[in-house]
Amino acid sequence: MKTPALLLTAIVALATAVPGMARQKNVTDPDIPRSLPAEGGAVSVSWTDPAGFSEIKYSGNRWEAERGSWVTDLAKYLRDEAGQQLARGQTLDIVITDIDRAGRYEPTVRPGMDDIRIVKDLYPPRMTLNFTLKGADGQVVAEGERKLVDHGFLMGPNLNNNDNLRYEKRLIDDWLRKEFRNGQAVTSTP
Repeated sequence: MKTPALLLTAIVALATAVPGMARQKNVTDPDIPRSLPAEGGAVSVSWTDPAGFSEIKYSGNRWEAERGSWVTDLAKYLRDEAGQQLARGQTLDIVITDIDRAGRYEPTVRPGMDDIRIVKDLYPPRMTLNFTLKGADGQVVAEGERKLVDHGFLMGPNLNNNDNLRYEKRLIDDWLRKEFRNGQAVTSTP
């Protein structure tokens, strides 16, 4: 008699605990906002639906590629780093339209290995974004679409190996360094 009562208690406890547990979020979750507010009013970053990003469409393992908060993390990094590049009074609006992270989930013949991201030079990080830079007077200083790619991402300086987004962050840093010099937008087209 004790076993059924104990089993029933365990089932009831589990049933009440499950709704309270936070479910794993993924980047395509419709409840996640698709933009970040401008910190200090200088830089705002938004993005299109990540379900259309190359990272998810061509990853080799859509379910693993969707997991986590990597889109929001990259958007925050972009906002924070771009804010340091602007001159006083300038504002920058960025819309990320595509992300393809470094590496792929390759199909394997060994069971249980389809959730391992293989990073090699064949799969460089890529990002497409649109931006509008406005001066302190509100006039557009520069705007356009940029298709970023780092084919030499494995040959660069040693990066923080604990950061899963290290290659994408360096891609952002390189773009900001090339696009904005001393608060001035470089107006040449890539």
